[in-house]
Amino acid sequence: MERGWLHGERFLLCLILHLLLQGRGDTFTINCSGFEQHGVDPAAFQPMFDRKAFRPVVNYSIPTQVNISFTLSAILEVNEQLQMMTSFLWLNMIWHNQFIRWNPEECGGISEFSIATENLWLPDIFIQEFMDIDETPTGLMAYVNSEGRTKYDKPMQVVSICNLDIFYFPFDEQNCTLTFSSFIYTVENMALGLEKEVQEISNTSQNLIQSKGEWALLGIYQKQMKMTVDTSQYDQIIFYVAIRRRPTLYVINLLMPSSFLVVIDALSFYLPAESQIRVPFKMTLLLGYNVFLLMMNDLLPDTGTPLISMYFALCLSLMVLSLLETIFITYLLHLATTQPPPMPRWLHSLLLHGTSPMKCCPTVPQKGTKDLDLTHAHLPGLKEPVELVGKVPDPQEAELSGCPGSTRAQQEGEAQKQHLVGLWVQFSHMMDTLLFRFYLLFMATSVITVIVLWNT
Repeated sequence: MERGWLHGERFLLCLILHLLLQGRGDTFTINCSGFEQHGVDPAAFQPMFDRKAFRPVVNYSIPTQVNISFTLSAILEVNEQLQMMTSFLWLNMIWHNQFIRWNPEECGGISEFSIATENLWLPDIFIQEFMDIDETPTGLMAYVNSEGRTKYDKPMQVVSICNLDIFYFPFDEQNCTLTFSSFIYTVENMALGLEKEVQEISNTSQNLIQSKGEWALLGIYQKQMKMTVDTSQYDQIIFYVAIRRRPTLYVINLLMPSSFLVVIDALSFYLPAESQIRVPFKMTLLLGYNVFLLMMNDLLPDTGTPLISMYFALCLSLMVLSLLETIFITYLLHLATTQPPPMPRWLHSLLLHGTSPMKCCPTVPQKGTKDLDLTHAHLPGLKEPVELVGKVPDPQEAELSGCPGSTRAQQEGEAQKQHLVGLWVQFSHMMDTLLFRFYLLFMATSVITVIVLWNT
């Protein structure tokens, strides 16, 4: 077995040397006499066809220069979950075949014609990020001129892996790479170069791109380097394809409905704090927002945590906080108008220093009163505190009944209760004011963030 393998290797080496020796002198000049009368004679190219298994050079110490370029004509899909980009491009490869040469004057003026690629040596250029079967159609042709310059173009649907960063979804920009390299030939056998300037490749792709869908092509950039595997080096050309998502669809279907619900929830602060309809109204909004998130879940990326998901979480948390605050205020007002508890000293001091005559919250009174005392105008929807606690008898009636001292004590107790009710109502209004201002700050920050991300 070992002797047979050595014999086969010697035979292959002898065959290569024989073919190389045949290539000296004018051996590779194709005799095309009669082409002008009978057309191209396949027999004249048969010696060249027989050499398609070998790299088309006379001196094997000289690497074959292969120049490549491509035109990106469509961005079909970008899958965030699988981290893949599907694109369609035309790959162009140009190299010099030293086995082909003829004199155009002797061949009826023919300086270039097409040859089936199955009869030619083709460089094994592949895309390293390619994650699917190459479905390039068979039976393609290559153009060969009289000096052996071979040009081969092939269409490719490329499913390539791409490291996607979706934090700024739907205002994200992605930078996917397409790395062209040889699978077999090292730098000693094949050198890669650019057929066109990368700026020309980028401009041509932007002008010819047919996909007007979700993604827009920003530009194509290039870097050339060498990859080392064990002790071998391979030429590589890396193209960076910069794309940006068109956010209009997501702004209309995601951001605007969410913002409208938050604005309506903020407008609910115009309802009186003691109103019986504020809690059901906020619960209805919260239920509607959850239904909206369930319906729009298909438009969000399946992986990662984009900024828009954080925005939705903040909106939901803010609406839940607003509902809890409304429930607490409703309970507090009910307690204050029936049996008001004593107010802690620190909370009373906070009210004295934290309230001012002018407020920005719709439910806070517009005029201040001494010692935070409130009248009926400050408590829309509530009864007079005196009426809630008990009717104060007339002093003359009290004197006629024979208890003037008890009447005065009762009046002082009712006045203290009325003052305590006013303090608790003022505290509930202050809570509404703070939460309303927080709503305004959140909405302003969201609008500014969207504008900045859209314009950058």
